[in-house]
Amino acid sequence: MNDGEVEQHKGMGLVSEVFTAEKLEEMRGQIAVGHVLYSTCGEAHIENAQPFVNRFKLGSIAVAHNGTLVNYLQLKEFLEETGSTFLSSSDSEVIIKLIAKNYKKGLEKALTDTIQMIKGSFALAVMTDNCLIGARDPHGIRPLCLGKVENGWVLASESCALDAIGAELVRDIRPGEIVIINDDGVLSFEFGEHTAKQTCIFEYVYFARPDSIMDGIPVQEARLRMGAVLARESGVEADVVIGVPDSGLGAAMGYSKASGIPYAMGIVKNKYIGRTFIAPTQSAREKMVFVKLNALKSDVNGKRVVIIDDSIVRGTTCRRLIQILRRAGAKEVHFRVSSPPVKFPCYFGIDTPSRADLISSVSCVDDVCKQIEADSLAFISIEGMIEAINGLEHTGCTYCRGCFTGEYPVPVPGELAGKRL
Repeated sequence: MNDGEVEQHKGMGLVSEVFTAEKLEEMRGQIAVGHVLYSTCGEAHIENAQPFVNRFKLGSIAVAHNGTLVNYLQLKEFLEETGSTFLSSSDSEVIIKLIAKNYKKGLEKALTDTIQMIKGSFALAVMTDNCLIGARDPHGIRPLCLGKVENGWVLASESCALDAIGAELVRDIRPGEIVIINDDGVLSFEFGEHTAKQTCIFEYVYFARPDSIMDGIPVQEARLRMGAVLARESGVEADVVIGVPDSGLGAAMGYSKASGIPYAMGIVKNKYIGRTFIAPTQSAREKMVFVKLNALKSDVNGKRVVIIDDSIVRGTTCRRLIQILRRAGAKEVHFRVSSPPVKFPCYFGIDTPSRADLISSVSCVDDVCKQIEADSLAFISIEGMIEAINGLEHTGCTYCRGCFTGEYPVPVPGELAGKRL
């Protein structure tokens, strides 16, 4: 936002490809919102890229949304019947249309009305002509934090983003809280009834960066403790422990320390390849694993190897990894997983596949072990995972565990659930 005019720039690909140094030098303004995320609702094309911008006679707004709305089909139908048009297939466009529709009531009322209508998971950053607004869904499923820089304030989905710009982490936005940031500072108020915090547990397992602190819990420490619990619950005789880069490394270090088995690098990652679980086809995912990861023969040749990964979704990566390790001379390969079996789809912001494609949904642990061709396989228990995340403080926090248990904090409509049966 620059003197009341919204300048919008977005594109597909890496941030460095879309926002070049030359482009950033051109951009001016006192308020900005940005968004970097693969699509979880709607196809991955430029029309679905965020932030969404709406210009109308009362002003302009831009909205960035992390999460997924489970009632967006009903809301979209309602908005279309009252004259709204849509340019994307993203559920996030519903949010900006609702705010714009109610804007004449005033910003605060428009926000609270919109937030009380949408259901599901959301962390929102909303920009208007003169303020920046943040909001987190009543269950706190998706993370959002507040930071302070020398001459202003910052909202981010992870605290590591604050570190990158030299901002100080002030606190996490509370579930069901709205913050309005303007020239007068930060105004905070809550909407709706109090509900139990149920942050997505997969943030700690895989999604978050290890250098983030989320709801007061350092992500790397939680992963180290997951590895220690995993060693306690399912130890095995071995010569070396290795982790799957990047999100399996913390648990592997924790497993090594708790078990006394030496830790080694074991696997080298090609840093120019993205996350394989979001590749569009099964064949593409399998090919990407060989390009993305390779074994260090000196670490595993002739040895009994324990390999730690954060999760097993389709089974593609772990099967190929075991093949890579055996090709490098590993005598035994024991697979350990720092999360329970993923048996159910996620409807709240992680693009997991249908149940039929989740290997642990259709196969027992012994069958999965045979399919991935491991010498043994074990997962952490749900109780052990929660113990590890909460740590010694015993915070009493609860978490969304729908992908493991099929029990979700927000009811999922039948037409949405039917897409991922």
